[in-house]
Amino acid sequence: MSDTSERTGGTDEVLAGVGPRLRRLRKEREVTLAALSEATGISVSTLSRLESGLRKPSLELLLPIARAHQVPLDELIGEPPVGDPRVRSKPIQRHGRTYWPLTRQPGGLQAFKVLVPQSRQEPEPRVHEGYEWLYVMSGKLRVVLGEHDVVMVAGEAAEFDTRVPHWFGSTGEGPVEFLSLFGPQGERMHVRARPARP
Repeated sequence: MSDTSERTGGTDEVLAGVGPRLRRLRKEREVTLAALSEATGISVSTLSRLESGLRKPSLELLLPIARAHQVPLDELIGEPPVGDPRVRSKPIQRHGRTYWPLTRQPGGLQAFKVLVPQSRQEPEPRVHEGYEWLYVMSGKLRVVLGEHDVVMVAGEAAEFDTRVPHWFGSTGEGPVEFLSLFGPQGERMHVRARPARP
């Protein structure tokens, strides 16, 4: 086999892997073909044919898809090299709390370590789309969920639909540190919490 045919064969293999990679990337981000079409200006049928391998990928098609997914172009063409898996994120201060992001990718399931200093706050329950899972690492966490008002201690977990009015924070007895996973789909854990004392 000549050098030219070897190079052509290698290129064909790379191009053949683009479609499945595009589909996997889109599914991981929980993006529909319609939403991706709106973000890129590429028709749904073209995107579908691209993912199924019926349409040959081109720079003209891949650039807007890479921009929409916020990934480098080479990640669409080939598997990205394995880098340092550690998440090196800076803490974020918000409403008197400190958040450490534990995930890097935007969208989808998000994980945080949260530190709430000792404070006595009047609960202000809120609602929004999604699902949340909490795990107390140290201290006591007060959780108000609908009609429930409970205190969780280290080692306890809770999960709930965030469309139910909810609030969580310090009991006023000391700081509390916990893990929070938020997303449209979260790992479901059993709730083990004690009612707050009147």
